[in-house]
Amino acid sequence: MKTNLLPILIMTLVSPLTAFSYNSPSKEESKKSLPKVYMVKEISPESLLRIYEALGREATGKVAVKISTGEPGGNNYLKPALIGDLVKKVNGTIVECNTAYGGGRANTTAHLQAAKDHGFTAIAEIDIMDAEGETALPVKGGKHLKEDFVGSHFLNYDFTIILSHFKGHAMGGFGGAIKNMSIGIASSAGKAWIHSAGKTKDDPWSNLPEQDDFLESMAEAAKAIADHCGEKILYISVANNLSVDCDCASAPEDPKMGDIGILASLDPVALDKACVDQVYSSPDHGRIHLIERMESRHGIHTLVHAEKLGMGSQKYELILLDNE
Repeated sequence: MKTNLLPILIMTLVSPLTAFSYNSPSKEESKKSLPKVYMVKEISPESLLRIYEALGREATGKVAVKISTGEPGGNNYLKPALIGDLVKKVNGTIVECNTAYGGGRANTTAHLQAAKDHGFTAIAEIDIMDAEGETALPVKGGKHLKEDFVGSHFLNYDFTIILSHFKGHAMGGFGGAIKNMSIGIASSAGKAWIHSAGKTKDDPWSNLPEQDDFLESMAEAAKAIADHCGEKILYISVANNLSVDCDCASAPEDPKMGDIGILASLDPVALDKACVDQVYSSPDHGRIHLIERMESRHGIHTLVHAEKLGMGSQKYELILLDNE
């Protein structure tokens, strides 16, 4: 797909259900060693703890819990009351980096105030990881990026939990684990680097690349994080408040479909694909709005490229914990 961002931002689809479809693995594929994606429909602190335990990978040492603290004015971000028990169980530090678009989290002082206003300082220490600069991580096999610029404090952590709010996104189509670990862990300048597909660290909005190049750059930055962490990382996504807009929006559109549940995996590609598949297979008619957002931005291409990079698999085994 070769197209510039502006046409994408104004595109509407005649039939948003036709561009790509729900793709669950066959029984034969399920018998193979496909990555496991766990799911629980109930969204509660207890369910979040349960799905973390189901992954079978204990968060040890100094633990970073990467969330979005939410742009001031928005209200769809994961709430402290939901995530607090998990953060406390792993003795985690909530980590973030400053934004590249201005807004209420563009500098460390303002970002910490936003985190406080949204209740996160009441449950854990907050670390704005690029408060003292950035460091570069290598990108292996990237088409656009050779380095990923992350908050310098990221190197202080032994284990990372990518705790994502799955929802739509104005530029990426959807935001889940891969967006949270790529743009989310990138420094402010590193965010510009990803958005511009490696053209600039200063003004990405005047240097926007072709859409697929941006999506591929997100996948490449995420791979740098996955390679750095090795097995010291896990991925949990909460699919609630399913707006077509990201938590980086100060006035996101209200959700048009109901909540789906909590999903988790040790494979970020499988996790994001499972979340996408749950939207497609939902009986909720309101899903058409989120599907249109994902398709009009060609969001699935992020997962296609991530799979090519060896980050994970779009085929997976879904395990429903509600039935246990």
